[in-house]
Amino acid sequence: MTASSTRRTTVARNRTAAFGAIAVAGALILTGCGDQTDKGGDGGSSSSSSAPLASKLPADIRKAGVIKVGSDIAYPPVEYMQSGKAVGVDPDIADALGKQLGVRFDFQNGKFDQLIVGLQANRFNVIMSAMNDTKDRQNGIDSDTGKKVGNGVDFVDYFTAGTSILVQKGNPKGIKSLDDLCGKVVALQKGTTSEGIAKAQSQKCTKDGNKAIDLQTFDTDPEALLRLKQGASVADLNDFPVAAYNAKTSGGGKDFEVVGEQIEAGPYGIAVSKENTQLRDAIQAAMAAIIKNGDYQKILEKWNVTQGAVTEAKINGGS
Repeated sequence: MTASSTRRTTVARNRTAAFGAIAVAGALILTGCGDQTDKGGDGGSSSSSSAPLASKLPADIRKAGVIKVGSDIAYPPVEYMQSGKAVGVDPDIADALGKQLGVRFDFQNGKFDQLIVGLQANRFNVIMSAMNDTKDRQNGIDSDTGKKVGNGVDFVDYFTAGTSILVQKGNPKGIKSLDDLCGKVVALQKGTTSEGIAKAQSQKCTKDGNKAIDLQTFDTDPEALLRLKQGASVADLNDFPVAAYNAKTSGGGKDFEVVGEQIEAGPYGIAVSKENTQLRDAIQAAMAAIIKNGDYQKILEKWNVTQGAVTEAKINGGS
């Protein structure tokens, strides 16, 4: 993210896949996507009749009063669990969208690399999980193989971020850029843009006559961060806002630091099934409304991620 935020994608290589090439989850076997968080009744919202954009929603969602959101809720400050509830940038934006649409956004926890599969299997209505909007994801392409593995998804873009390199405090291994990762162990979350960036860099390493990156991937970013904290890896790649947050908060700011410039900045998008254009357009209208009325800016200020702000809610603006 060239903006001061980060992304979570598998390179396309982008990041986004960036963050990078996106190993589209449509190729994965659908398994349990995790437990629901924010559980609550699915009854219609009493505020839907007065919400300014409620009429734009599909009738079934308007009646239910709930938009089910697939998310990997372990990526602070974008989304994480606190006292049994999903909090962060995404949940706050979702709440603001819900006020415009007259529905509640119900975050359901799942593995990041299986979220698109869950969306296509109708386990939830949208994905909101620091997911980078990329052409591969839009078109259902596995970025590693270049093969089509699904129908793809549409995105409503709502934030901009790039990938950052996170290292141990004091940078004991002297990491300054991606080139310094050749021949070294790097830990990161699988199915993300960061993974795509790391794989592309590893190929560059070998092409230049250096050793490939020893890439270790995990289901969640906290697992990768633990490896870095223990000294079992020299770096973790993740979205800038997430990297900056962990550098500031982990161990009271004594565990990690961010090095180098942001890599491959690109948009985060709210993913919606290509068959559900009415829902997509309703969410786009709601995003445009909160950008215009200032609620969006207030949320970014709250989480100190204003560098990632967008001025327009584009559909499929990623490259």
